Amino acid sequence: MAVTPARAALPTIALLGATGFVGSAVLRELAARPVRILAVSRRPAAVPPAARADIEVRAADLTEPGELSAAVAGADAVVLATLYSSATATWRVEDGDTAAERVNVGIARDLVGALAARPAGPRPQVVFTGAASQAGPTGKPVLDGTEPDRPKGPYDRQKLAAERLLLDADARGVLCGASLRLPTVFGPGAGPAARDRGVVSAMARRALAGEPLTMWHDGTVRRDLLYIDDLARAVVAGLDHTGALAGRHWLLGTGEGRPLGPVFEQLAALVAQRTGRDPVPVLAVRPPEHAEAGDFASVTIDASAFRSVTGWRPNTALTEALRRTVDHLADAVGAGERRAGRGKAGGGPA
Repeated sequence: MAVTPARAALPTIALLGATGFVGSAVLRELAARPVRILAVSRRPAAVPPAARADIEVRAADLTEPGELSAAVAGADAVVLATLYSSATATWRVEDGDTAAERVNVGIARDLVGALAARPAGPRPQVVFTGAASQAGPTGKPVLDGTEPDRPKGPYDRQKLAAERLLLDADARGVLCGASLRLPTVFGPGAGPAARDRGVVSAMARRALAGEPLTMWHDGTVRRDLLYIDDLARAVVAGLDHTGALAGRHWLLGTGEGRPLGPVFEQLAALVAQRTGRDPVPVLAVRPPEHAEAGDFASVTIDASAFRSVTGWRPNTALTEALRRTVDHLADAVGAGERRAGRGKAGGGPA
């Protein structure tokens, strides 16, 4: 299809990982802008309703040779929001998992190579979604981004390796890049491929199923919980201010560490209000063998550095964010039960 002058004039943003939990939220946020979006993911992304943006959906396996270069061709900016996870796992990966390394690190390496191969011109912007846990256990009650990086688990080591590839490319003039390190992000996903596998939604699903909520500690461990819509606005703010943010990492968070025990009790109460059942119990259990040191470290994040540059700040209260999450998951459960009921009424398989 020929590109019209009006379409060519739009800034083009390649969103890599457009059907993931973070990527789909960023797609919703960007869709309200007068931009051109290349929404790239393994499965075709759904175009948000009433989108103002010109959105081109591309289904591609970015781990295959040549796919990354094709995905970002002509892009003025790139949001790298890809993340490896198996069908049954969370974000955790095992040492020696080459498939995880290929996604979490290899795609960043290929992106640098693709952008380095471009002819001379304006440096493309790159915003990378990293993780606050990349720093590893610090012993500090509040993280502000000045901590030395000593990651312990393979996931954090892989995310740090990808971040360093991109920031080194920024230093060499290949791109204009910044890394946004995310805290515990939660909320409704945009579809089955965008399912939130984090601890908040996992506990909400357990409560909806009538199962007790379990903790690997006494409930005093704190997490800085950021709602997905607030995170999406932060990523877009990063695109708006990449020039000022370039060359380093920035922490995102609410500035308040929440004890997980009371958070889980609040989830149980919200599910009880929704279902009319008694709240499920919140229990402390023995941690599994795969538990890591970071699972028992409290995290509160001072994101004032990022706020001072971009003006961003989270604006969704925790109670409202938890309620939206519970309602979304409850609606999904109800929809699944209705589909199952219709299948039974149909008289068996075709």
